[in-house]
Amino acid sequence: MTALLLSFIVGIGLSVREAPVLTNVVKEFGDIVKWLITKAIIPVLPYYIMTIFAEITFSGQVASVMVVFFKLIIILFIMHIVLLLLQYIFAGLISGKNPIKSLGTMLPAYATALGTQSSAATIPVTLRQSLKLGISQRIAGFVIPLCATIHLSGSTMKITACALALMMLQGTPYDFSMFAGFIMMLGIIMVAAPGVPGGAIMAALGVLHSMLGFDENQQALMVALYIAMDSFGTACNVTGDGAVALIVDKIAKRPQTADED
Repeated sequence: MTALLLSFIVGIGLSVREAPVLTNVVKEFGDIVKWLITKAIIPVLPYYIMTIFAEITFSGQVASVMVVFFKLIIILFIMHIVLLLLQYIFAGLISGKNPIKSLGTMLPAYATALGTQSSAATIPVTLRQSLKLGISQRIAGFVIPLCATIHLSGSTMKITACALALMMLQGTPYDFSMFAGFIMMLGIIMVAAPGVPGGAIMAALGVLHSMLGFDENQQALMVALYIAMDSFGTACNVTGDGAVALIVDKIAKRPQTADED
């Protein structure tokens, strides 16, 4: 949580004030972090997940966990489809474009995200498909990279569902008010999540511990469950970016009134 708060303070501060020296330091530090994630963290993740499931198998809980896991995948996939349909129907009402056709145009971005598990790596494909929707180059070039960082609706939904499933599986008490606050905080925390595989769940560990009371073992299991199906959330995120771009493009093209001029 301290790291997340620091990132918000520094990021907002640099956006409103000119600090070229600190800006260069932050950019170079960001490059180092990306290099560390790419070269050290991501290659180890499969072995980490393997050890988590090996421990579950040894404890005799593998059958119950796997049953919940597969049910969760099916439920999340349906929820993601419903979310994308709602996003594109809303965008279609504003932009006047066919929502089903627009969603179909963005499917290559969905397929790419399934393979890369990275919003950042999928940006070129998402940008190309958004241009095919008739979105201007200027708007698409601004909205798509920005949404790759701040629009993580699919990941937020998946983290919430995984947390709820894990608490139900382990008999941990929960209520609506607990998850309402958790979801609101998670929406803010996701802005700080990096667009790399597993970035969302790593950013969410702070609120999982502080608001839901997850211990180290529960957090490790959350990481394993999330990473194992990370591609679905990422695909939902980047596909929904097209709907956001459609709305922003329509607003940008809206004729100005005399008062606005």
